[in-house]
Amino acid sequence: MSIVRSKKELETIYSGVSDASLVKEIDFLSAGYQAFVTHSPFVILSTIGPEGTDASPRGDKAGFVRIETPRTLLMPDRRGNNRIDSLRNIVRDPRCSFMFMVPGNGNVLRVNGRAEIDIDEALCTSFEMEGKAPRSVIRLHIEKAYFQCARAIMRAELWNAHTAPELPTPGQMMKEITEGAFDGDSYDKEWPERAKTSMW
Repeated sequence: MSIVRSKKELETIYSGVSDASLVKEIDFLSAGYQAFVTHSPFVILSTIGPEGTDASPRGDKAGFVRIETPRTLLMPDRRGNNRIDSLRNIVRDPRCSFMFMVPGNGNVLRVNGRAEIDIDEALCTSFEMEGKAPRSVIRLHIEKAYFQCARAIMRAELWNAHTAPELPTPGQMMKEITEGAFDGDSYDKEWPERAKTSMW
């Protein structure tokens, strides 16, 4: 097994970064980058804490991440499972990344910075959907913003029509993990109605 142990060795293997790969990185949102944020309905939120890293999918109506200024973004924390893994990380280590995706577009926009959690009532209310406001809003102070080229999405054929493979349901997976102690059948049966009434 040949393991790379140093930055120098790594840079020897991956030499020759292109000008385009460097010039696209800025510390604010340009007009083009702002357009990407405005049209994105799906973001991967990445955080880090004492227990390790965490990546959380965040989806909403396109433009749900609000551009407060060209150097700050606002993301509502919609209803979820209350594990608060990402939020717990942010209050202990503010380093944070948003990765924006737009269906049909092969590029992604990566935005790195430092985050904080704002619970201002007026701010939370401004993100209200169907009469329900988020309990908090994540504010990202931008340090780096750049787009990632389309190769990964092209290789994955992500936006091409796919037939979904038959996979275990969440209930089946939890039933397996708990060796039958978890009532997975009831979980799966109740999930569609629960999702419908707890979306926002």
